[in-house]
Amino acid sequence: MTGVSNPIDFVSLDKEAFEYGTVEQVAPGIRRVIAKNPSKFTYHGTGTYIIGEGDVAVIDPGPKLDSHREALAAALDGDTVRTILVTHCHADHSPLAAWLHAETGAPTVAFGPHDRPDAEPWDIGTDPEGFGVAPPSDDPDAEADDAEPEIKIEESTDHAFAPDIVVTSGDVAASGLIGSRPWTATALHTPGHTSNHTCFAFNDGTTTSLFSGDHVMGWSTTVVSPPDGDMAAYFDSLRVVAGRTDDVIIPTHGSPITDPQAYVRQLIAHRAAREQQIVDAVRRGLTTIPAMVTELYAAVRVELHKPAARSVLSHLVKLVDDGVIAVDGVGKPRLDTTYAPT
Repeated sequence: MTGVSNPIDFVSLDKEAFEYGTVEQVAPGIRRVIAKNPSKFTYHGTGTYIIGEGDVAVIDPGPKLDSHREALAAALDGDTVRTILVTHCHADHSPLAAWLHAETGAPTVAFGPHDRPDAEPWDIGTDPEGFGVAPPSDDPDAEADDAEPEIKIEESTDHAFAPDIVVTSGDVAASGLIGSRPWTATALHTPGHTSNHTCFAFNDGTTTSLFSGDHVMGWSTTVVSPPDGDMAAYFDSLRVVAGRTDDVIIPTHGSPITDPQAYVRQLIAHRAAREQQIVDAVRRGLTTIPAMVTELYAAVRVELHKPAARSVLSHLVKLVDDGVIAVDGVGKPRLDTTYAPT
């Protein structure tokens, strides 16, 4: 989405550069199979990664899609799957983990399930009627069947997933050999996109590749949508990644990012600029989320204003916690709350 002056050097993945359902070598000891599930959340599709040789680990087995399951089975022919790593529980990342576990006996490894037993119930409210709905076309010849489908507000969740092995930052989640060279994959808990989001740092003694899931993506900014998405946690997690010395970041969707530290600093600056825009808007009297979105996302299609509202809400939750913005009334920030400067 546009509207923030801080540029991000996005990294594209040309459709001609890959083929769905085939396995390709992206680096020594790292292979990728891309699922044919393109969308506004997944870019061209989910990239499932196979790391190691012979005894391997699989990162983000992907969605319940027959073609992807068959392609992954073919790619793993001749290998022994020892570990199944899951970055988080959105439905384009974790569902095929159950099938792969049943087929191989390999344990699933993650920070935890999506649903946190200690999470407080939080109703984020609703959008006002008509918000985020495009006006009818002035073209009398326009057909209703030609209308675009309703834009999804957020990614669907795999609530059934629970890992066999729970890991957190610093835990070695998988290990193996590439030839005679040992490798490890170490967990790095990076909450923000979801509370259980975890990256995995692959180290073969020569390079460190951070498999970033959806925490850092080269083609787009990351969705941070309450109640599980947490903007304050996301800022903190970005700063952790920016402070690392990885040689490359490999997201689940799109191409590797070869200048990780500079790129992640751009993401932080972009989010900080958006946050300041929201503060300035409230101070100018835009007291509701629809009013803020209408101005701040004026260049964005109206149909995308509902997901934009979730992003603005996530910023406002952080700003209220920081004491910069106040909720008019009592309770936690909601989509239908009125806000005021402190």
